[in-house]
Amino acid sequence: QVQLVESGGGLVQAGGSLRLSCAISGRTSTLYTMTWFRQAPGKEREFVALIIGSGGSTDYADSVKGRFTISRDNAKNTVYLQMNSLKPEDTAIYYCASYRLPLRVGRGVSDYDYWGQGTQVTVSS
Repeated sequence: QVQLVESGGGLVQAGGSLRLSCAISGRTSTLYTMTWFRQAPGKEREFVALIIGSGGSTDYADSVKGRFTISRDNAKNTVYLQMNSLKPEDTAIYYCASYRLPLRVGRGVSDYDYWGQGTQVTVSS
């Protein structure tokens, strides 16, 4: 059974940084795309960033491009989201997600099979 556990959220002032982690258990293959989503209060869950394979390709939402960096440590079976220059509009619950099948890639929330419990990020102005 695949499990995803996020950590690293918290309260930070605008302009600050946080690093989120997503620990993966139940499988180790880097063939699986790993993705971060977020959901702000009253809004739909939205795509943030994804990493394909062992880290050769990444994709970012326009709203975070240049400020956020997704990476993975295969030895630790963990995916990270480094968030810099945070803005109040980045406030949300952040989730990591993955597909059941390898080599799938995409931004659609409903396409993903495995989800973590989420970690709260709050950016104060």
